[in-house]
Amino acid sequence: MYLSSSLVISTYNWHQALELCIKSALAQKKLPGEILIADDGSGEETRELIAFFRQRSPVPIQHIWHEDRGFRLAAIRNKAIAKAKGDYIIQVDGDIIMHPYFITDHLDFARKKTFVRASRIYLDEATSADFIRSGKTLVNVWSKGVINKTSALRMPFLWKLFETSYKNKGDERFEIHGCNMAFWKEDALLVNGYNEEFSGWGPEDKEFVARLLNAGIKKRFLKLGGIAFHIYHRENSRSNLHNNEQLLRQSVASNIKFCKTGINQYIEQ
Repeated sequence: MYLSSSLVISTYNWHQALELCIKSALAQKKLPGEILIADDGSGEETRELIAFFRQRSPVPIQHIWHEDRGFRLAAIRNKAIAKAKGDYIIQVDGDIIMHPYFITDHLDFARKKTFVRASRIYLDEATSADFIRSGKTLVNVWSKGVINKTSALRMPFLWKLFETSYKNKGDERFEIHGCNMAFWKEDALLVNGYNEEFSGWGPEDKEFVARLLNAGIKKRFLKLGGIAFHIYHRENSRSNLHNNEQLLRQSVASNIKFCKTGINQYIEQ
């Protein structure tokens, strides 16, 4: 069965990492139907990089940009998802190098009325700097500088063992890597996408997941597949984390399914 897909890549002012991410997207064994760059206000270098790849890509690349007014990841992701033409959204961050079978694995694993979490494999600081310097994207479980090597193994025949039981109980249900997840666009619209009441870093992805779960969308874990390598960087400021966590707790406790300020403001009627 053909499944139309949109790869959403979020970015902010790190064009060197974004270049590696796009290169790995275009080196996929199975390409997504389109690529959308969700840009939280980057400058000219990022715009020029995306324009360069748009001229050379075999699939459409859209650059979704808004003005830099601080960390507004929820809003720019909503804007990109609203523009997506694919039925299935595969979401990564611009500091990710995707395994060549990344898109293939996500599409093979897709099931209606479910969303998917997959693993993030960490590259150490020295190796990340080498990748940025060289522009290379060839990395696997045996590469130097891969920290959590077990997660970097690709074993599709073991997917069923982890699909519904792995990290899917108690508060672990809400754990997600926003840099490597997949969901149906119709389900994102059902819960009104990301909650734009979040200000600053985290955990807007967990709150989105909480509302998906509240709406009856099941979580599945793609373990040993959908492999994504994370380029090292320093952590973002967490100055507003307490207030953001309050929003997450409210959604969980009150069984909230639909956020007030979300993707519906960008959907064309």
